Amino acid sequence: MVSASHKSSGKTLVSLGIIYNLVHDGASVRSFKKGPDYIDPMWHKLAAGRECYNLDPFLMGSEACLDSFFRNSDENCLSLIEGNHGLHDGMDIEGSDSSAGLAKLLKAPVLLVIDSRKMNRGVAALVRGMQAMPPQADIAGVILNQVHGSRQEDKQRRAIERFCKVPVLGAIPKGKELVIAERHLGLTTVGETAGARAIIRSAGENVARYCDMSAIRSLFYGLPPLEVQEKKRREAEPGTLVRIGVFRDPAFCFYYPENLEALSDSGAELVFVNSLQETSLPDVDGLYIGGGFPESFFEMLSSNNGLLKDVRERVKSGIPLYAECGGLIYLSRGAHYAGKTYALADVLPFEIGFQHSPVGHGYLDLVSCRHSPWFDKGETIKAHEFHYAKPVQSNGKSTYQFKVIWGYGVTGKRDGVLNRNLFASFAHVHAVGNPGWAGKFVSLASEYKAQGQIAVA
Repeated sequence: MVSASHKSSGKTLVSLGIIYNLVHDGASVRSFKKGPDYIDPMWHKLAAGRECYNLDPFLMGSEACLDSFFRNSDENCLSLIEGNHGLHDGMDIEGSDSSAGLAKLLKAPVLLVIDSRKMNRGVAALVRGMQAMPPQADIAGVILNQVHGSRQEDKQRRAIERFCKVPVLGAIPKGKELVIAERHLGLTTVGETAGARAIIRSAGENVARYCDMSAIRSLFYGLPPLEVQEKKRREAEPGTLVRIGVFRDPAFCFYYPENLEALSDSGAELVFVNSLQETSLPDVDGLYIGGGFPESFFEMLSSNNGLLKDVRERVKSGIPLYAECGGLIYLSRGAHYAGKTYALADVLPFEIGFQHSPVGHGYLDLVSCRHSPWFDKGETIKAHEFHYAKPVQSNGKSTYQFKVIWGYGVTGKRDGVLNRNLFASFAHVHAVGNPGWAGKFVSLASEYKAQGQIAVA
């Protein structure tokens, strides 16, 4: 695991640099991202050439994290997990859902990235604290980032190696670190970053030049085996397939791989829809509109009247539609952003406004206050939200699925708007932590498909 003492220390670029060098040397690399993030896994996928999977003990549970890690790695590959925030940050006061807790669960040694600015020998106290804090992860090496000069590096290196008894495996000079542009929801995505492959290559060159890749590579070997019983993925039964349209483009790009895989395993054929280019919906039995950056594409989305009209009509016909965050925004009457107003799908009875700071940011604890085709009454859900948007004008009352125990949701007290077979929420759920979600979605799509066939007959 590549982790850090705090966020924005450089662990993503160090991770990408390590992956680049391993792949360049012919290794098969599987990467994982601890936490609920969507964007870092896109960068990992580009660097490794394989899907990157999230491991989140809060959303998925520890057993499911083990199972996902086991299913998505194998003995012939090297597995790298990038932590999130600081090594010991998490919801649980005991640290079970922190990066340290995950590293201990997976028996993974930790390569700790330290932002070296404004410290010299005192950095050893920071590393000692990281070592001592429960749950005690195995910190096997340290990389110093943004080092001011050789004198600072020498002081930090000698202090860490003497007082912490771990090797310093790299020191990246200040000014040599690369930067991936950030925006209001974190890093920019791979698809929006000009020269993304060049950034990854440069990260690899920096790691190769300033870090001991031989020693880093050795951290992957000699570890105790993980004994986990793999759960078999469900096979779709012949004749039960439905077609679910998934908005997937630069505006809507936040999907956990397991969510899409769960739909496929439950009997769905996924049909990807580019909301920026396609002017009508294909023949589908359900719709899934995930999160992303619709606000960056409001001009194009709002002017695509054909697709907006199609979505409206399909919702009126009763098609099951599951929308998360950006999808909820798309389904609203309209949005006010950067001094302009944009007409949208007009399915939900409110307009969306954007704040200067996050309205909801972090994990969500939700409890279902009514039965619906999507969730049972009393069902508890753990999810994640990160949005600057909220309803600002309404022309009617909405029915909500969830009471918010922790977090914000749509209103601060409620989340999950219900409208016929439509569910729209600011919450991002993970299919591994909600194993019934995909089956219910496919069942709804099957019923809708059957109704259409009856009507035709």
